[in-house]
Amino acid sequence: MMRKVTLMVAGAALGAASATVAFHTGILSSSPARAAASDTYRNLNLFGDVFEKIRTDYVEKPDEEKLVEAAINGMLTSLDPHSSYMDAKSYRDMQVQTRGEFGGLGIEVTQENGDIKVVTPIDDTPASKAGILSGDLIVGIDGDQVSGLTLNQAVDKMRGAVGTTVTLKIVRPDAKNQSASKEGKDYKLTRAVITIKSVKSEDKDDIGYIRISQFNEQTFDGLKDGMEKFSKDIPADKFKGYILDLRNNPGGLLDQSIEVVNAFIDRGEIVSTRGRNPDETQRYSARPGGDLSHGKPVVVLINGGSASASEIVAGALQDHKRATILGTRSFGKGSVQTIIPLGQNGALRLTTARYYTPSGRSIQAKGIDPEYTILEDVPDELKGKDDTKGEASLKGHLKNGDDEKQGSQAYVPPDASKDKQLIAAMNILHGVKVSSTTEAAKPIAASPAPSTEAPASKPATATPAETPKQD
Repeated sequence: MMRKVTLMVAGAALGAASATVAFHTGILSSSPARAAASDTYRNLNLFGDVFEKIRTDYVEKPDEEKLVEAAINGMLTSLDPHSSYMDAKSYRDMQVQTRGEFGGLGIEVTQENGDIKVVTPIDDTPASKAGILSGDLIVGIDGDQVSGLTLNQAVDKMRGAVGTTVTLKIVRPDAKNQSASKEGKDYKLTRAVITIKSVKSEDKDDIGYIRISQFNEQTFDGLKDGMEKFSKDIPADKFKGYILDLRNNPGGLLDQSIEVVNAFIDRGEIVSTRGRNPDETQRYSARPGGDLSHGKPVVVLINGGSASASEIVAGALQDHKRATILGTRSFGKGSVQTIIPLGQNGALRLTTARYYTPSGRSIQAKGIDPEYTILEDVPDELKGKDDTKGEASLKGHLKNGDDEKQGSQAYVPPDASKDKQLIAAMNILHGVKVSSTTEAAKPIAASPAPSTEAPASKPATATPAETPKQD
């Protein structure tokens, strides 16, 4: 069974692995191993001395648990930007993210002007069955006011054990002037298992469009369902190919990215991970019979917000010449993080390896360069804010030679009919010539304008309060 590792914001719960360390007493006290151990113990004693001084002499009584956590975080953040300590709550949140399932109500929410606003209720969930609508404002949870809570705090209050109840006070804005009516209505909901859909698929006439927003445990199954639906709904003689949209996808589970690549190739290496020692190298290859695409052409969309597992997919399909890569250069996160549980004390997220594409390229601090660079038209109010700085700009990042590259544009238009990258991808599959330019060719007459239902992703630099959350 493949161990699960995390590549970017998501992670995998690994079984705790214990290591037995044997200390061998050297005959010569000046041996390098003995000297190194002596230095380690001396540094640990220094830490203990400083901790004790703070504990006893600081002007106010410090929180000792927070002191230890801060010391641990200090160690980890001194290594690289992606190693960190997760307390018990952060670890649970990460497990929810990677599992793609949690006990909740089925509402996608955001924070707007201090209000908790419903973006959309998810189909067939307690929220949608109760009649909660997009645009509703959540002003109370179990009798407590929402005002003053952060988005994450409100989400935490709405999530809970399956089968338990929660009462939301909902204010519905007036349909004509969008001002909220003063009187709210209580909705008593019973929490159920909510599945985070990381894959959205849509047939655009003769093209299968697949959007992957993250790589969690549900990703490959969602991809497979979408591809099987395309094979039924689009006649084989008319099916032009697939668009795989990985824009602003921050990554996730390594095993899921491998399965996604395998859905488009039948043989060959997909990715390798190389750790500190040569014997830690692992190579992952496609399983014969895993290809679900029937050889149809593929265009992969990436941008400055495509990172980690997204770059594994794009890099593998590029190296195998299985897909055309289009958009802007990806983020450049080429390191692997292993999640090591620490019992009741959370978990350690530790960078343990770098990953390489099938041709041996390290994407660390360089990213994937598309064959066709297409820039979107960015609204004036977002200009200067639509680019990601990339891995190379992160303080303490793992170095990768002298040719490191910065990030790139990460804006995706909300209106798909104005999405130049998507239109260019459709044109490629329809045989229309596309050039690397800021101007994409107009769609051919036989191709309908892309539906405005195509997902609109925010730049990867969006803060949690700006990013819709599911609960």
